[in-house]
Amino acid sequence: MTDPSPDPQGAPPVQRQALVVRGGWDGHMPVETTELFIPFLRDNGFDVRVEEGTAVYADASVMDAVDLVVQVNTMSTIAKEEFDGLQRAVLAGTGMAGWHGGIADSYRDNADYLHMIGGQFAHHAGKHPDERVGEQSDNYIPYTVHVTDLGREHPITQGIDDFDLVSEQYWVLSDEYDDVLATTTQEARAWDAWNRPVTSPAIWTRQWGKGRIFVSAPGHRIEIVESQPVRTIIERGMLWAAR
Repeated sequence: MTDPSPDPQGAPPVQRQALVVRGGWDGHMPVETTELFIPFLRDNGFDVRVEEGTAVYADASVMDAVDLVVQVNTMSTIAKEEFDGLQRAVLAGTGMAGWHGGIADSYRDNADYLHMIGGQFAHHAGKHPDERVGEQSDNYIPYTVHVTDLGREHPITQGIDDFDLVSEQYWVLSDEYDDVLATTTQEARAWDAWNRPVTSPAIWTRQWGKGRIFVSAPGHRIEIVESQPVRTIIERGMLWAAR
């Protein structure tokens, strides 16, 4: 645990500020998943503010003081002044962290947001068509998250080996500016449209101006984010990203 440093003159310690922004599609459990990590942030010296939407991003008086944005807001929209406020904060040094569609599938109509985050959800492969029942579980398949050479040395994923999940496997559109800590490979099966395996980032970081960005593609629902090692990776990622 990291405690806020006391002032040498004996004044109370200054807490860092974390802003949790959640909303969008309820299937990703934005409330339940963020509530899991709020005690961790408080234990690590953050004062935590929770907002159920993006309007706060346009409030410069709030954003100027934020050291970490934790966003879980899937398939939503963001007004220009809200995105401008968010990007301004990140460029100035505010960290940003999130998981799954809450950060990598948030605002499909904002190219500048996609550019800043560095990865956009494109697809998740499903079960064989004969096995589908019309539920979220149609897209839960077994796959492996492979830690990269960089990931084996990075403080977020150091000491963590490759691990297996049964969940949505994100096919992510990305670019080479990402620092990729782990990948996952979509296999080509007889019923898929693609005809060779495709490897995508699963966990990555990105420097944007003075701000650090952390993204974990795994994190579909509460049972994934509270499982190990995903929970440890997200906890470390938030601390790494924070100013």
